[in-house]
Amino acid sequence: MPEYGYFLSCEQYGPAELIEQARMAEQAGFESLWISDHYHPWNDEQGQSPFVWSVIGALSEAVSLPVETAVTCPTVRTHPAVVAQAAATSAVMTEGRFRLGVGTGEALNEHILGDAWPPAHVRLEMLEESIQIMRRLFTGEEVSHHGTHYTVENARLYTVPDQPVPIDISGFGPAATKLAARVGDGFITMMPDASMVEQYRKGGGGGKPVSGGTKVCYDLDRDEAVRTVHRLWANEQLPGELSQVLPSPKHFEQAQTLVTEDMVRDSRVCGDDVDEHVAELKRFADAGFDKVYVNQIGPDLRGFFDFYRTKVLPQLQQGH
Repeated sequence: MPEYGYFLSCEQYGPAELIEQARMAEQAGFESLWISDHYHPWNDEQGQSPFVWSVIGALSEAVSLPVETAVTCPTVRTHPAVVAQAAATSAVMTEGRFRLGVGTGEALNEHILGDAWPPAHVRLEMLEESIQIMRRLFTGEEVSHHGTHYTVENARLYTVPDQPVPIDISGFGPAATKLAARVGDGFITMMPDASMVEQYRKGGGGGKPVSGGTKVCYDLDRDEAVRTVHRLWANEQLPGELSQVLPSPKHFEQAQTLVTEDMVRDSRVCGDDVDEHVAELKRFADAGFDKVYVNQIGPDLRGFFDFYRTKVLPQLQQGH
C-alpha cells in the first residue's frame, strides 16, 4: 500500500502559509511532504515563489514529516555544488528525513541569468553530471571535477548527514525514465502510468521508490472548484513541451487562453465527492507507485484537510 503525502505548492503560497499547511497535513495523517522548487510561479494568478531552501529550514522545526523537493533543477540557475550544500544542510536539519528530487527543469525558472536553454538531450547530460558531483560532495570529501558542463575546484561540504542524501529523478518520457533507472535512488513522475513504472523497474530501478503527485480542488461547489482550477492551474493542460520551453509567466498566461473550463473539468478532481478523490489517488496505487502526493488547489484548506483526514485517507488506507 502506498504512503500518502501532501504536496506544498511554492508557486501559490508564501512561506508562512506553506508552514501552516505542513502542520495541518501532519495532523490530518499525511505521512510525508513534497515541496516545489521554482523561481517564478507559472502565472501571476498563482502569485508566489519563495526560496525553497529557507522554507525547508522552517519545515524542519515545524513538523516531523519527511520532506522532498519536487523537483529541483541542479543544472543552470543553481550550480550542483551549491544545490549539494543546500540538500546536505536540509538533511541534517530534518535528521535524515530529506530526499532531493531532481529534474531537467523549465526555461521559466532556469533562463533568468541569461543562460541559453539547452535542448532536452543536453539537459539530461547536465543532470547526470550534476548528480555525479553532488554524490561525491555528500561524502564530505574534497572534490575537484572538470567535466563537460561543470567545473568544481577544492569543494568540500563540512556539514553532511550521516547517510548521503537520496536523489530521486523526475521523468516524463523514456529518456529521462531510463536515466532515473540507471542512476537514481528513486523515480518521480506525475502520471499514474504503469508502463513508465515498469520501464523504470526493469531498467535498473528494481525495488527503489516510485513517487507521483496530483492536484485536486476540494470545494463544496463543484463549478466553483472548476473555475478556481481554471484560473490558477490551467497551465497543467498545456500540451507537449510548452511547459519546458516557455520563458515567463506572461507566456504561460497567453498559452492558457487555449485551455477551457471543460478541459479542466475533464482532467481534474473538483468538488467533494469522496469516491472521486479516492479513485484519483488509487490510480497511482494501481500503477505501482510507492508514494502518492496530493495538492489542494482551492482556498478551503481546512475543509480539505478535514475531508482527507475523516473520509479519503481512511478509505485509501483500508485498501478499498
